[in-house]
Amino acid sequence: MLILRLIIKIIMNKTIDVETGVPNEVVNMVFDNNYSPAQAWREYLKLSQVEVANKIDISQSAYSQYEKSQKLRKATRIKIAEALQIKPELLDF
Repeated sequence: MLILRLIIKIIMNKTIDVETGVPNEVVNMVFDNNYSPAQAWREYLKLSQVEVANKIDISQSAYSQYEKSQKLRKATRIKIAEALQIKPELLDF
């Protein structure tokens, strides 16, 4: 239920509580540009796909597929979050 309320708040206000740690720029990229959370965070942090892929020891093309995915596996989400130096739950909205 909390996740549903959070999603509604994001859609209505294009913002998230400060407690969640998601900057408005990331939220806007997800909802205005239809980016995945992984892509929005990567671009917000000014990292290339190659840089993130190298951090998790995969190819750029494999990482690109992760960014296009609607639902990441938990283990994948954790790896990407570690590469971006954010909490895994910040990729799950």
